Amino acid sequence: MRLYAVLFAIGLAVYGALAWDRLGKQSVAPQFVVQADAWLHGHLDVQPVTSDADWAKVETVVLADGREVQGRRMTTQALFRTLHGERIPTSQIRQSKGFAWYVSFPPVPALLMVPSALIGGRGGNDVIPTVLIAAAILPLFLLVLRRLREAQLSKRSETEELWLVALLAFGTVLFFSSVQGKVWYTAQVCGVALALTYTWASIEAKRPVVAGLALGAAALTRTAMAFMVPLFLFELWRCRRGDYKRVLVRFGIPVAAFAIAGMVYNAVRFGSPTEFGHTYLDVRQQAQIEQWGLASYHYLGRNLTVALTLLPEWLGRAPWIQIGGHGLALWVTTPLLLFLLWPRDRPAIHRALWLTVACVALPSLLYQNSGWVQFGYRFSLDYMVFLVMLLAIGGRPLGRLGKTLIIIGLLVNLFGAVTFDRDWAYYRVGGNAYDVVVAH
Repeated sequence: MRLYAVLFAIGLAVYGALAWDRLGKQSVAPQFVVQADAWLHGHLDVQPVTSDADWAKVETVVLADGREVQGRRMTTQALFRTLHGERIPTSQIRQSKGFAWYVSFPPVPALLMVPSALIGGRGGNDVIPTVLIAAAILPLFLLVLRRLREAQLSKRSETEELWLVALLAFGTVLFFSSVQGKVWYTAQVCGVALALTYTWASIEAKRPVVAGLALGAAALTRTAMAFMVPLFLFELWRCRRGDYKRVLVRFGIPVAAFAIAGMVYNAVRFGSPTEFGHTYLDVRQQAQIEQWGLASYHYLGRNLTVALTLLPEWLGRAPWIQIGGHGLALWVTTPLLLFLLWPRDRPAIHRALWLTVACVALPSLLYQNSGWVQFGYRFSLDYMVFLVMLLAIGGRPLGRLGKTLIIIGLLVNLFGAVTFDRDWAYYRVGGNAYDVVVAH
């Protein structure tokens, strides 16, 4: 227990130090705190809006035939799209009765912000809770690595496990995400903590109820994380634990409970159990959403480029390097991931982990947003736990090369944690940068 406490303290100290100028105030994108405060006052909408960062906007209008409908005006056509999918020419609108604003991001992180809302109301702090959750990731990951060793799926020593804990905490894009406090990054940090809980419970399918609770909560934190389910199912099949049906029921009941709650929440706000609100985002990407949808093969090439190829640009003058708004490639922010190409061992859980990575990664690769603005490909945090677990079970020694790559990752991500959203000279985000993935 002492080591777990020490790891939590290290995480708290490092993340707290790198978030130093943000700890005492609310971030500029406090959607989860605002939502928590709205719940406490008996509302689902969050009027009035406190910032213009990624809110869902629903307008109520009166039509020429006297009907009153809700929806949004499309940007690519002179049409009004209702909550039920009907498309009405805007010429039929006789009166606007105003707007309702909603938080379209999945709601579990907002539950974690209820204490902040109780203390500070709408102005509650969202940075400190994010740092606390991030600090808990360090001991949680050590728990997972030890479970792998107990299950004879990993041969790592305790020293190597601690190196891998440092890698996940400070050698991935989790580092810069943990010191922001904004809605996008808070969701990613919460997702990593829930992925670790789910993984710990799923190994050998020993704790199906905990696994189901963690999976359900993760799905209502980061939608793509609903696809983590293969890990538990493969572990149940591999270990042939007890009565399959009984274990699946114990796993499935909490998952179903979260799913039903989420669908009811969606239906009450947006008239559809599967509409969580991103269709109504008041953002610059609305035109492409209307043309291609929230998810499409059309976005795959761009997102693969962002995830796998983006490098910093050499300017030849101060500040010498500049990072595009889409961030840096995975192997640049976490060089040790290259070890995944040549594993020495492939234990029984190897295929299940890769399948889980693929299932969770695909929705983000088909999504209309790349994660912009970011230091590195932050959507990788939805499955980063499984990638680092693959490094753990891969058996390739963390010798001089491995530790050097980890240290390089630590330094790269330290730079991101220090500079991102502080010194924009190092980032290319102005003008039409969103539509320019590679500058030249």
